[in-house]
Amino acid sequence: KDIQYVDSYCYNKLEFIRFDSNVGKYVGYTELGVKNAENWNNNPSEIAAMKAQRETYCLNTVDIDYQNA
Repeated sequence: KDIQYVDSYCYNKLEFIRFDSNVGKYVGYTELGVKNAENWNNNPSEIAAMKAQRETYCLNTVDIDYQNA
């Protein structure tokens, strides 16, 4: 439960939008990011795909990562 998947989008070293698995949706940090977040959050397949990324990248590899640490 404490594994968090974050997918950030940056331009010119400025983060403008992020998907956070703890929040379960995109959050915009600039005017463009807020507009994109609204569009992407209204697409159920996009949200489902991003939530699935948490399982794909985090939950299936966490044991491997801890063993190698």
